[in-house]
Amino acid sequence: MVQEIYLIDEDKTLKETLKRMFKDDKNYRFTSVATNKLEVALKNIPTLIIINEDTIKEDSLEMCKTIKQDEDNSITPIIVLSSNKEHEHRLSMLKLGVAHYIKHPIDEEYLYYTIQNILKLIYINRRVSPLTGLPGNVQIQAELKKRFLAKETFAMMYLDLDNFKAYNDVYGFLKGDEMIKFTAKTILKNIHTEEYEDSFVGHIGGDDFVAIVANADYEKICQNIIADFDANVLNYFTEKDSKQGYIEVENRKGMMEQFPLTSISIGVVEVEKGRFHNVLEIGEVGASVKHLAKTIQGSTYVIDRRKNYE
Repeated sequence: MVQEIYLIDEDKTLKETLKRMFKDDKNYRFTSVATNKLEVALKNIPTLIIINEDTIKEDSLEMCKTIKQDEDNSITPIIVLSSNKEHEHRLSMLKLGVAHYIKHPIDEEYLYYTIQNILKLIYINRRVSPLTGLPGNVQIQAELKKRFLAKETFAMMYLDLDNFKAYNDVYGFLKGDEMIKFTAKTILKNIHTEEYEDSFVGHIGGDDFVAIVANADYEKICQNIIADFDANVLNYFTEKDSKQGYIEVENRKGMMEQFPLTSISIGVVEVEKGRFHNVLEIGEVGASVKHLAKTIQGSTYVIDRRKNYE
């Protein structure tokens, strides 16, 4: 995905310098932001913000406070470029959470690798799930909000497992974790491809996942995920359970209950400009359509294609 780097800078020299430095990497996009447009720009949730303190009239400390107090940008890293060598000033910046304070004149190579290393660290930190290595709720909400506010057209996919609790009860949590990792790999395999490069996969927790896909045949993606999942999920069951097609779990009354083998349900919501008022409405429809998919036995998907609520 493209890394959006915002430059708070009244001089165009820095932008041209950075574009030249990163000319061989098309994954970086540098956007100049006027100081009086900062709060508007923050709605796009940039990957990184660089403040060239020498070229702006506004108080850079207050500007950093504004960024860090913004709910969606509280974890957005900031680099400050400045000629101010006062120790207290630099310390004040760091106390506010500024990632790097680089003094003028700028060493281009130093700045280049600072940016590279920050973005690598962001990538690592976003892999918040120790089990699946996928972005969690904070990043999921930020990505959804970013696309929604940009008025993009995309599909939200909500995925979870059927009868997973029964599987955990019979096979134990360690085997359950293996099932979760298998599910994550199956989703990634069918979404994170060159064909669907502008995609996002997140792990809400437990057996719940989400994916965001744009400009893609998401019905085909659902079909591929289900086919892949059903073809390999039997590897996580004993031969006996696989053959009989169900597992037996003792309930609270001491009676044995039969549960179908684990399957996957997918609810898909088409998000188009003007359909939803906010991201909460998307989640509500997503929960509803996924619930409908789960009422159908076996792995299945349901797509909500309504254009409005009328």
